[in-house]
Amino acid sequence: MESGVTVAANSVGVVVVEDEPGTRERLASIIAAQTGFHLLGAVGSLTAARQLLQQIEPDVVLLDLGLPDGSGLALLEDKRRQGLVFEVLVISVLGDERSVLAAIEAGAGGYLLKDADNAAVARAIVQLREGGAPLSPTIAVHLMRRLQAPVGRTSESESLGLSPRELELLRLIAKGLSYEEVAQVLGLRYNTITSYAKELYRKLQVHSRAEAVFEAQQLGLVGDR
Repeated sequence: MESGVTVAANSVGVVVVEDEPGTRERLASIIAAQTGFHLLGAVGSLTAARQLLQQIEPDVVLLDLGLPDGSGLALLEDKRRQGLVFEVLVISVLGDERSVLAAIEAGAGGYLLKDADNAAVARAIVQLREGGAPLSPTIAVHLMRRLQAPVGRTSESESLGLSPRELELLRLIAKGLSYEEVAQVLGLRYNTITSYAKELYRKLQVHSRAEAVFEAQQLGLVGDR
C-alpha cells in the first residue's frame, strides 16, 4: 500500500515499513485513526521502502528490523549517509540487547516491541516528535543494565566540556525522565532544559535523546549512582 497524500502544514506524515501483512495493516490503521497523522505509505520490504523514500519526505518511519530482503538497519544507514531528516521508531519482535543497541546506535529515535498496544504506538510517535525517546519497558531495562556500569571516567565529561548541569541532565534522561520531569527535579523552566539539551547534543555530536544516552554509556558518563 502506497499513497501520494499531500500532508497538511502541522500534521505528521508517517511511513510504515513492516513485512507481516496483519501488523502492517494494524500500524497503518493506527496512523489513519489519529488526528494530525497522515499515512504516506505502508510497504513490506527494504527495497519498497527505499523506493518510496525517494519519492516522499515523511516525518516519521515506523520500521521493522526483520525484513524479507534485508535488515531494517540498512534503512537507518541510508538515512545517516544521505542526511535524511525523518525520525525512526523501530517496532520489532526483536527485543534482545544486541538488536536494541544496534538500532539506537544506527540512529533510531525509539524502540517498541510489537506487543505494544495501539495507544502506546500513537503515544510513542508523539513523544518522538516532541524530542523524547520512546521505549518499551523491557527495552528500557536492557538500556539501564548497560548504563549501570561503574562511573569513574569524569575525565571524559571534562574533555567534552560538559558542565555539571549538562552532566546532570544527561544522567536524568538516561534514567528515562522526560524534559518536563527533569525541569521539575532540577527546579528549572522547561525552555531552560531544552536549551541545555541542545548544547549537550552538540557536544556529544548526536541528534536524539536515544543517541545521547547510548553515547554516554559508551563513554562511561552515566550509571547507577
